[in-house]
Amino acid sequence: MILLFDVGNTNINIGLAKDHVIIESYRLNTETNKTADEYYVAIRSLFDVKEVTAVAIASVVPRVTEKLVEICQRFFKVVPLIVGPGIKTGVNIKTDHPKEVGADLICGAVGVEDAGTPMLIVDLGTANKYIYVKDRHILGVVITPGVDISIKALVGNTALLPDIDIDVPKKVLGTNTITCMQSGVTYGVAAQVDGLVERIRKEVDIPFDVILTGGLAPIIAPLCSTPLTLEPELVLNGLLRIYHKNETV
Repeated sequence: MILLFDVGNTNINIGLAKDHVIIESYRLNTETNKTADEYYVAIRSLFDVKEVTAVAIASVVPRVTEKLVEICQRFFKVVPLIVGPGIKTGVNIKTDHPKEVGADLICGAVGVEDAGTPMLIVDLGTANKYIYVKDRHILGVVITPGVDISIKALVGNTALLPDIDIDVPKKVLGTNTITCMQSGVTYGVAAQVDGLVERIRKEVDIPFDVILTGGLAPIIAPLCSTPLTLEPELVLNGLLRIYHKNETV
């Protein structure tokens, strides 16, 4: 089995793949203070680790990457593929500073490489990323604060607003503090998606399809008026493709 890690600032998405198909997926909290041993205990509670024969990592958290590499060396006895410079992806990055583009953005772009039309990937995570991909080229990106960041900013910078769970109120206009905040961070993100998609359409001036991914995608997708496709495991699928592009290297 191929073990896949998509390491974000809030969550680690884990995929277990056989050949070219992801058969199971899991999620852990990203905790930079955890040791490699603690992460390994959490991982082996999810599935039979004896089945792991290869590992691929896409990470934006270097401290966690180091611990996953240690796990690979000590417990899996494999050298992991880490998405970064020198790795074959099949995607060209046409930005001012290509090395600054995160591994998760690259994996997302690889995940739509077979699309016959330009694509806008909307990845809702710790940060919300809008990645415009055309003919296997990343041509531009928009980054905004994600829902968790927005909640922490509200709670941390106000005296009376409480911490809240992410839930969708029945109405946009709330009638108490909690539903007012929940409305802002759910309907507000959906409105942001709709608004930025429209602005990007005007800017590129050609038709494109929209694909929604990320941990909050299933919550936000029904609230959007923009036609879109929901693909929660897009980044893991792209990472799996990158693994196979490099397995003979």
